[in-house]
Amino acid sequence: MNTTTYGANKQVEGVTSVTTKAWRADRLSKLGSSIFSEVAEWKREAQQQGLDVIDLSIGSPDLPPSESIKRSLSEAVLRDTAYAYPGSKGSKGFLQQAAEWLKYRFDIQVDPELELLSLMGSQDGLGHLALALCNPGDIALVPDPGYPVYAAGLALAGVEPYYMPLRAENGFLPDFTAIPDEVWSKAKFMLLNYPSNPVSAVADLSFFSKAVAIAKQHNVLIVHDLAYSEMAFDGYRPPSILQVEGAVEIAVEFHSLSKSFNMAGCRIGFLAGNQHAVSALGALKANIDYGIFLPVQEAGIEALKQDMSGQHPSVGLLYERRRDALLHALHQEGWDIASPKATMFVWAQLPPMTWSLSDPWNSRRISREMLNRAGVAVIPGDAFGMEGEGYVRIALVENEQRLIEAARRIGRFIRGE
Repeated sequence: MNTTTYGANKQVEGVTSVTTKAWRADRLSKLGSSIFSEVAEWKREAQQQGLDVIDLSIGSPDLPPSESIKRSLSEAVLRDTAYAYPGSKGSKGFLQQAAEWLKYRFDIQVDPELELLSLMGSQDGLGHLALALCNPGDIALVPDPGYPVYAAGLALAGVEPYYMPLRAENGFLPDFTAIPDEVWSKAKFMLLNYPSNPVSAVADLSFFSKAVAIAKQHNVLIVHDLAYSEMAFDGYRPPSILQVEGAVEIAVEFHSLSKSFNMAGCRIGFLAGNQHAVSALGALKANIDYGIFLPVQEAGIEALKQDMSGQHPSVGLLYERRRDALLHALHQEGWDIASPKATMFVWAQLPPMTWSLSDPWNSRRISREMLNRAGVAVIPGDAFGMEGEGYVRIALVENEQRLIEAARRIGRFIRGE
């Protein structure tokens, strides 16, 4: 009798043994392990030990949208007409409102029909963009450190990353002159992100002008991730790359309502800029999804209108207060950190550790031990790329009192108390 094993170890009589199939694509191994899932497991273990965990790991807003946004959403879901397929491009109303907001916020003019595309959050577009723009074997220039979806989108599309180091001595800006000509000649697009996740760096229009000039020289599309445009401090106002003259010929830009309007779970954003790149992503998405739930688009319209009216609560001021509270408290505990001008994150060089020096205090070890001993969760910098070693990312997603408490716990931890 010949037998083989299927599924849950079932013996099937009269079947010749065959090699078990692996129901998992090889490309998934190129994505690496999700650091957010890994830290979630660390948090679960700490909570099982009875620790009160202050979670400063994931950049998920801890506050709800404004009352008018919630009301718009709740009223829209009661309409019988809300439940049809919405269409992957986006409703005419949402795209028109997005175009008006871009004009209001950045004084840029885009065609809502040709130069805008709705997205289920900017990560939707970032994860699929390489599939729409590139062929296997193409090169894309991406920042290191950079948000993990940048590299993940390339891996899924079979595109080779060329990592542009972001270092403190250069203001965490890439050095375009250090990129070899042979890389430029093979690159399809270059990804920029300012204000930046995770390094919380900012860039001015002069930098974007240089980026547009060199991109035009090499015929490389610029992809700018501007998810944190409204989270800026000390009077700083992040610009759009599309403000540079002629940028629309060579650039697209991702915008998100997740952080600016506390709508992370709604999954809504949009892509603006070069019509050919916008069209390519739109053609891909037309084959894989049916777009954003119409009531969510209605809520997005209300969010943008409220912002244009000056009535939306400033997320910038909220996170500025949190930044100041945390950094002041950490300074008192002996950990001095450079103060960011934008985003909901602090990119912190590792503190001076004076205990347990038998093994190096790298970003992964300090993040794990800080959670186990102090109950404070952060993300190790190496999760964002090789250049992230020596740093941790701290998310400002708790109120000021909890952030001060986190700083006190961290202080005891770095002193070995």
